[in-house]
Amino acid sequence: MLPALPVLSRLGRRRALQGAAAALVVLGLLLWWLLPLGQSSPSGKLTLSTGSHSGVYQRYGVLLKDALARDMPDVAIDLRTSEGSQQNLERVASGEADFTIATADAVAKYKREGLPGAARLRGCARLYDDYVQLVVPRDSPVRSVADLRGKVVGVGQDGSGIRLVADRLMRAAGIDPGKDITALPSGINVAPGQLEKGRIDAFFWSGGLPTNTVQKLSERFPVRLVAVEPELVSKLHASGDPTSYYRSAVMPADAYPQAQGGLPVETIAVANLLVTTDRMSAAQTEGFTRTVIRSRDRIGNTVHPAQLVDLRTALYTDPLPLHEGARHYYRSVKP
Repeated sequence: MLPALPVLSRLGRRRALQGAAAALVVLGLLLWWLLPLGQSSPSGKLTLSTGSHSGVYQRYGVLLKDALARDMPDVAIDLRTSEGSQQNLERVASGEADFTIATADAVAKYKREGLPGAARLRGCARLYDDYVQLVVPRDSPVRSVADLRGKVVGVGQDGSGIRLVADRLMRAAGIDPGKDITALPSGINVAPGQLEKGRIDAFFWSGGLPTNTVQKLSERFPVRLVAVEPELVSKLHASGDPTSYYRSAVMPADAYPQAQGGLPVETIAVANLLVTTDRMSAAQTEGFTRTVIRSRDRIGNTVHPAQLVDLRTALYTDPLPLHEGARHYYRSVKP
């Protein structure tokens, strides 16, 4: 019986090797099934066009860059400040930037006017809503948009999304922005200081709640938020696309406690979109979109509007078609 032992030993080793090989195959198939093809580690350099130095877009971009560095270590992210949505879209459409954030109304305007590269724009995610904020000194006589007639008003930089909505709101209120006010192209980086010094009577801002710069202004200088009447929203909608992307909204009483006196304030809101073009690879777009969704809570601890990024609504990027890389990501996480 002793001579049979080597045979049994050889059979045991063979079966062990076969079992190990089968286990490796199963493990390989499991990993292939669990990891979407788009999660192959992308590499290269990407440029994200953000916004003004003091705005939400820029603060969000800085934190998103850190999250992207962790999730896509082989991709170098370059941030570029901008005047806002309109300039952001021009940069992405021309290839000067790879990703950006822009309001849905600015996107609709860019497409409607058939500006260069408009047909190549693609959506990655619906982010958070911007709320229009009309800020005045607390003792100001301005109680409505129509009361701005004859005033010096910060209307936002020429390439910004707020410039679009401020002009539209004033026209809806019967004010010609070119004749009935003194309009200054003041962005959120300079308008609060101008208001404090009495150089302007009011300024428009559109951003997530709360916007840090407005909050700090309210803590050191007595200001008030002017309500945007729902009737103006109806007038905006009557003019059709792209104003159809505005909706009536309410700033909660605790958005800016010092500026609101414990009361909610009526206004209008518009969605922000993460935008790229069809030139961007599926792998890079999927990775970028994944990080935006996964980093929501971490970024939201500092930039509060980011807390409102919602996986359930993120794929609704109207008026832009969804990029194939973003679509692959949403399919991979679909319950």
